Amino acid sequence: MSERTLAIIKPDAVKKHAIGDILSRYEKAGLKPVAMKLLHMAKPVAEGFYAVHKARPFFDSLCTFMSSGPSVVLVLQGDNAIKKNRELMGATDPAKAEQGTIRAAHGSNIEYNAVHGSDSPDTAQFEIGFFFPGMEIYDGR
Repeated sequence: MSERTLAIIKPDAVKKHAIGDILSRYEKAGLKPVAMKLLHMAKPVAEGFYAVHKARPFFDSLCTFMSSGPSVVLVLQGDNAIKKNRELMGATDPAKAEQGTIRAAHGSNIEYNAVHGSDSPDTAQFEIGFFFPGMEIYDGR
């Protein structure tokens, strides 16, 4: 089943010049970028995006990190895109991520973990809409 998911190449991975490698991993896994932009999130934007985590102790440091430098925000499309991207990313803590995953290759720790990916269809719909109005997304053909 073809679906869409939001992915973010976080500031730590952008700083390490890992954009090309990560994009290549998505494409090799059959996930096609249908929208993409490089942006430097202002902290209030990061706070809005991660609002679901507002009560968590890591909320402020996460938003500070996500606004510390540019990120690549993209929509990936493909069969079982959400599940496939979650597998590609690996565990949130790079130390626990399987070899060959993006986080094992490019993450430093549980906070500087290189990438973000939607965790469910509802989350994907919200996250994609947060960054991309419908007209900015290629129809995938």
